[in-house]
Amino acid sequence: MPLYECVVIGRSEITQQQVDTLTDAVVAQVEADGAVVRKREYWGLRSLAYRIKKNRKGHYLLLGLEIEPNVLTEMERQLRLNEDVLRFLTIRVDEIDDVPSAVLARKSDDRGFRGPKPAGRFDSGRRRYDDREEFRAREEFRGPRDDDDDRDRDRGRGPQEEN
Repeated sequence: MPLYECVVIGRSEITQQQVDTLTDAVVAQVEADGAVVRKREYWGLRSLAYRIKKNRKGHYLLLGLEIEPNVLTEMERQLRLNEDVLRFLTIRVDEIDDVPSAVLARKSDDRGFRGPKPAGRFDSGRRRYDDREEFRAREEFRGPRDDDDDRDRDRGRGPQEEN
């Protein structure tokens, strides 16, 4: 029998339990017609690349099937009729791997330490106001007491005398 992989996207409003029920119904239907389900993976609730039937997220499910084409056609017809299924895609493959798919392998990847964090919003490489060359140059020509004298002169007082 030919081998196929089918990815089904379910509506985001249904629960995990309802997704399992949907999967069980599809599996029971194809097994009753003589097909074999070799692989069954639930990828979780994932964001869609674009809105499908007013949904932004969907439950992803992968089925690896050993199935005859006429039974596959009936399974796809049943998926089209189901309101909880947004989309599905079935492709013919040469073999079905027993290892977890790339999506599950990446999902269960232990990220661990990924290095230092990049510069944040406020550390974007811009210099602070005081770090500009023109302000540093002004500070070099002024002494520490010159600022106080200028401020006092602006207020109408002369330089402060020490007693």
